[in-house]
Amino acid sequence: MSTQTIHAKVLILGAGPAGYTAAVYAARSNLEPLVIAGPEPGGQLTTTTEVENYPGFPTGVTGPDLMEEFRKQAERFGTRVEYDMAIETDLTQRPFVIKGDSVTYTCDALIIATGASAKYLGLASEQRLRNKGVTACATCDGHFYKDQDVAVVGGGDTAMEEATYLTRMCRSVHLIHRRDSFRASKIMQERALSNDKITVHWNREVAEVLGEDKVEGVRLRDTGNGETEDLPVTGFFLAIGHKPNTDPFQGQLPMDDAGYLIARPGTSHTEIPGVFVAGDVADRIYRQAVTAAGTGCMAAIDAERWLAEQE
Repeated sequence: MSTQTIHAKVLILGAGPAGYTAAVYAARSNLEPLVIAGPEPGGQLTTTTEVENYPGFPTGVTGPDLMEEFRKQAERFGTRVEYDMAIETDLTQRPFVIKGDSVTYTCDALIIATGASAKYLGLASEQRLRNKGVTACATCDGHFYKDQDVAVVGGGDTAMEEATYLTRMCRSVHLIHRRDSFRASKIMQERALSNDKITVHWNREVAEVLGEDKVEGVRLRDTGNGETEDLPVTGFFLAIGHKPNTDPFQGQLPMDDAGYLIARPGTSHTEIPGVFVAGDVADRIYRQAVTAAGTGCMAAIDAERWLAEQE
């Protein structure tokens, strides 16, 4: 590990919509923010081909192009972007200390916008067909499967919600669950089970996603007897949860039972003064680029006001 230390008045961890929006606001307040881009610069949007629901782009925009515009806008006002990632943090001392891969960073105010990562099944075929019919966001991509047959895997509230949502535009939705009962809340289960367009495949796991250049089906394996059957679908939606990227903050900041960071209601303040949160790292409900951007704005304004108070 390098002994080089870089200090920033405002350090922003994460370069998705939340992190870059925070950077735009902080930079325009002359706070000279430093963004640590993390392992996936641009965040989850860089794995999304077409974004049609971000305001201001009536004809749509690709995820990578949208994030490129975010970055340029942040840099225009003086944001510095470092392509590094936070390995560990010490939030008990002032200034705060963030150890990167090659550099140690210190800062007066910290904005955590490290996002969350969708959980995947871990199949080679699933990774190969990501954005070619395999997706982890029905709200983002459901529109592309209008009048088509799709499959959703999962058994929690998210799976019920995504399956129900997809029935609005898809011809049919196959809900695949490896057990014989859902863990979703009763009301969400009833909503899905009473929907004529949803067919539930109990005690089935996905053995493979079928198709060369695009999804053409899924191979289901019976969890009891191991027999397989092929189900023809053109879209495959993962709804088995997200993992917030909060490992470097374990034991230092309060988190909920799923590991999401907790902010004071209606603000971006954490329980440590000077540490703020934005985006999917603290949002287990909406997880949209536009809501992440909104909380990035909140975090920058909260940080600016807090720093002014310290002076």
